[in-house]
Amino acid sequence: MEPLPTRRERALVPVLAFLSAVVAVISSLGAPMIPTIAAVDHVSLSEAQWSLTITMLVGAVATPVLGRLGDGPHRRTVTLAAAAVVVLGSVLAALPLGFGWLVTGRALQGVGLGLTPLAIATARDSLPPAASRSTVALLSVTTVAGVGLGYPITGLIAESFGIHAGFWFGAVISALALVLASLVLPPTTDRERRPLDAPGAVLLGLALVGLLLVLSEGETWGWGSAMLCTVAALSLVLLVGWVWHELRTAHPLVDLRSLRNPVVLTADVAGLVAGVGMYLLMSLVIRYVQTPTGTGYGLGASVVVAGLVLVPFSAASLLSSKVVPGLARRTSSAVVLPLGCTVSLASMLLFLSARDHLWELLVVMAVAGLGVGCTFAVMPGLIVDAVPAHEVGSAVSFNQVLRYIGYSSGSALCGALLQAHTEPGRRLPTDSGYRDAALIGCAVWVVIGLATIVLPRLGAATALRRGARVDEGLIVAEDIDEVVAGESTAPVLRAGTER
Repeated sequence: MEPLPTRRERALVPVLAFLSAVVAVISSLGAPMIPTIAAVDHVSLSEAQWSLTITMLVGAVATPVLGRLGDGPHRRTVTLAAAAVVVLGSVLAALPLGFGWLVTGRALQGVGLGLTPLAIATARDSLPPAASRSTVALLSVTTVAGVGLGYPITGLIAESFGIHAGFWFGAVISALALVLASLVLPPTTDRERRPLDAPGAVLLGLALVGLLLVLSEGETWGWGSAMLCTVAALSLVLLVGWVWHELRTAHPLVDLRSLRNPVVLTADVAGLVAGVGMYLLMSLVIRYVQTPTGTGYGLGASVVVAGLVLVPFSAASLLSSKVVPGLARRTSSAVVLPLGCTVSLASMLLFLSARDHLWELLVVMAVAGLGVGCTFAVMPGLIVDAVPAHEVGSAVSFNQVLRYIGYSSGSALCGALLQAHTEPGRRLPTDSGYRDAALIGCAVWVVIGLATIVLPRLGAATALRRGARVDEGLIVAEDIDEVVAGESTAPVLRAGTER
């Protein structure tokens, strides 16, 4: 008879879920307040957009660093230190020190985006297999659902007490998460210590900064300007240099060799492109709802209403996390991913054709929540099953990195597209900007939907040529080490075991 779990063990899953939800709330704090921040701090909307973009950018760099550090014996310490940095950033953003300090605080909050992969790795190591799988799916979707839950709360606080009060709310919940984590997180002293790839982190950070500058400042600099072309070229060179470095260093920040496995490749490509589509739609909806009706479009609603529009998104994404495990068991993850992309495409088509009334946007966001929830719920499980235990933190972190790159790119892309449709001397874009942005969003979901179908099929075809047996898109391998090494190329079932 197995011993009953202790109170600390029973509290682990709720605390990990709360920590992931806080990360999502913190990361999105600036989104519903972008128009207000622009007005209060006397900056343009594209500049105010950096209060959201900078958080995602820092998160994209901090996540693999924390993931690599968390794969060693100090995961608990790394988690608590990152949570403390989030508290500090929340306080800086909350203080009325000006736009520069607000952006600095938001940058520090971005460090917290690396906490979710650490939470997933902790669940993988500390829970029984059945509980681990359901918890990993829950944590993955919680990062999405928390965005929609945080918007109306922070919007209400900001409208009632000012924009800085919303960030004080972030400081309080992040401090609470830090205290709870310090009480229940288990130690991981039995893990081997791995050196940190500092050059890889620097190269990745510089490349991402340059690429996001190109997206966000393209309209200001001019899309064909020498400045923009130079920054874009340098960023691409740095990115290529980062890949070259990661493939040759003994202890890479991210083990890019795992991408030889199409299971991991599919999950990572889906995370990147789905992140773009998700944040592009959310940013469009938030700004559209708050646009004054005097422009000929928009709803002229408050920041609170803009936040409430995203509640159906959170509710639907949480619902999908309950449905997806059963759906995946009855079919396969290879079916769930493209299904989620199709539903997300439907939400973008709805926004394109029906956005004149509040109820229409509520439906749009509910459909988007179902699609994104289905897509993101299966990704971590695919990766966890496809890589060795000592690489889980790093592999899941890289998937999160790609999500955050997608988030920040989607946010910056929204600002760039709407700015391109803003006439000189005017503050708000024309309605055609939202139409064109929605069309681009549709193309994004078509691309990722096709990728989730094509990549696994290519992997299955390769496996068949090598003599492996494929069952409903899943390789039945005699030796799971072949899959980890990249020799097999689809989700794995050991021969003779049940799904």
